[in-house]
Amino acid sequence: MNVFYEEDGGFKTARVMEDIGTSLQVEALSGKRSKIKANTVLLRFNSALDQLLPQAETLAAEIDPNFLYEVCPESEFAFDGLAEEYFGHTPSPAEAGAVVLKLHGAPMYFYKRGKGRYQKAPAENLKAALASVERKAREALQMAEWIAALKSGRLPDEIRPHVGMILYKPDRNTLVVKASEKAAEESGVSLPQLFFAAGAWADRENASHSYHLDKFLAEYFPKGPDESAAFDAAAAQPKIDALPLAAVRAFSIDDADTTEIDDAFSLQQLDGETVEVGIHIAAPALLIEAGSALDVHATKRLSTVYHPSGKITMLPSQAIEAATLAEGRAAPCVSLYARFQLIPDGVVLVDTRSAIERVPIAANVRLHELETRMTSEAVAAGTVEGAFGSELVTLHRIATHLKTARGAKDESDRVDLNIKVDAGRVSLSERARGNPVDTVVAEMMIFANATWGKLLADNSVAAIYRAQQHQKTRMTVDALPHEGLGVPCYAWSSSPLRRYVDLINQRQLISFLRGEAPQYSKRSRDSLGALGNIARTFDTTYDAYAEFQRNLERYWSLRYLRQEGLSTFEASIIRDEVVRAARLPMIVKLALSPNLPSKTAIVVRVESIDEWAIDGRFVAETPPEAPLATADESPQIST
Repeated sequence: MNVFYEEDGGFKTARVMEDIGTSLQVEALSGKRSKIKANTVLLRFNSALDQLLPQAETLAAEIDPNFLYEVCPESEFAFDGLAEEYFGHTPSPAEAGAVVLKLHGAPMYFYKRGKGRYQKAPAENLKAALASVERKAREALQMAEWIAALKSGRLPDEIRPHVGMILYKPDRNTLVVKASEKAAEESGVSLPQLFFAAGAWADRENASHSYHLDKFLAEYFPKGPDESAAFDAAAAQPKIDALPLAAVRAFSIDDADTTEIDDAFSLQQLDGETVEVGIHIAAPALLIEAGSALDVHATKRLSTVYHPSGKITMLPSQAIEAATLAEGRAAPCVSLYARFQLIPDGVVLVDTRSAIERVPIAANVRLHELETRMTSEAVAAGTVEGAFGSELVTLHRIATHLKTARGAKDESDRVDLNIKVDAGRVSLSERARGNPVDTVVAEMMIFANATWGKLLADNSVAAIYRAQQHQKTRMTVDALPHEGLGVPCYAWSSSPLRRYVDLINQRQLISFLRGEAPQYSKRSRDSLGALGNIARTFDTTYDAYAEFQRNLERYWSLRYLRQEGLSTFEASIIRDEVVRAARLPMIVKLALSPNLPSKTAIVVRVESIDEWAIDGRFVAETPPEAPLATADESPQIST
């Protein structure tokens, strides 16, 4: 005796070895023995064991499910009864098996109700199911056409409008995403490379850069980098005009490309050996109301984004123009004045005061010009030629004192590597850290941020501080030390045109100086909670912006290697296989660790570059063969 039974959603045949009523011991054609429940058996037969399933499958292939659907009863029915009606006689085991195979294999037509029992699907359900099958067939055909086109290097018109969504925020329920990802998988390339080969970017030379930039914009600027809130310059002007005019001649120090000029300096000789230094910070907080559309705009951006080929400003251009410390205007400022006594063997801080005022900006001094005359030799000799020369000598003397007082480390042996891009061409520049110009600017900003941070803390005015403890830097509402700078507290306030926390702190400072209730109160848990949330969000966003800048610096560094035809570059070991390029702003991983100590100088050979992944294959040369460039072949320098 043989049995035809259902198991795990399929049908099997076996020879009965022992029948114990509720269960059977059976043996399959393969010889495997097993125990099955009696209620899973649909048919018992004596014909050849190896013939029933093949015969039933052949017969089932000839049965039209539509016909079965038409002739079967509306109520629940058994498969063998339907088989008898279909064949017009008592069905053979193969015929009965064919019917149950067809019923089981057509779940859209027939719902399973029990062992060997089924019920026809409602007509409307069947219609919907068949329509779905037809739609899926059409979609499969369409996907196959798209996949073939992409693999052959052609971008289908239906996919072209969705390239951004597919690359940056894919909706994997859509056919265009499924087809694109399948084509990339079958081609063995990444999606951006697949689209590049298919002509998704008109500017093929800079396609990979567009991909990285647009990926960043899709996440952090989904409405586009040019989105801006309205700023009414005419309405802001009376607020500026109402401010008292400071009796100083201030000057800023920035590079030639800077439009958001946040800070400027002035120096006045008082009685005897006493001078008064003015640190003047642009005051957009006077012009942008808390909670206004422009303020909300700034809370979304939180900071200006910098990258080698451009920037995305936190504030719209109209607001920047109204507040920037541009040459020839009296700009709204929050100023910190500090009196210093210049004694033969040092500098003594006498006192400080703060003011809200208009400051006449006599000049915007540019770095590339100033660094040619304000050299270490010039300040040592006590003579800096040109405009504001005497002021700069005195400011440098005071800045050097401030730097020593806070225990700053000497960074004169470190070099900042800058990379710029103009019309797709990469240029490099190097600036030694700790030069006289940097010392003046850095120390004056540190002094202002530390002084105002302490002023707010001492007077219980809430603020956002940048703290560093145990080498971990973070934003916090607590006035904690910044160990790296050597100051007891540090509240970013010197770049309110570029960073939202500076704008917040400036608002808090202005309220205190005017004797008004600040926007955020230390007495309100909700207020402090809101301020803390801004600090945390800023931290996360600022880090993401910085990572984007580093990625694009590495990207353009790789482009520079290609541009100059360089197959090697100098580097130093950070740890294991991670190395830092000596004259390019990038860190890369070697294919294999050279097993050398940290800071060991090596030469890295470039075996391949992948601009889409901002990576490549890099190998340490043993022994080193060639540097990045010879003394006569130095990189193009950009200022």
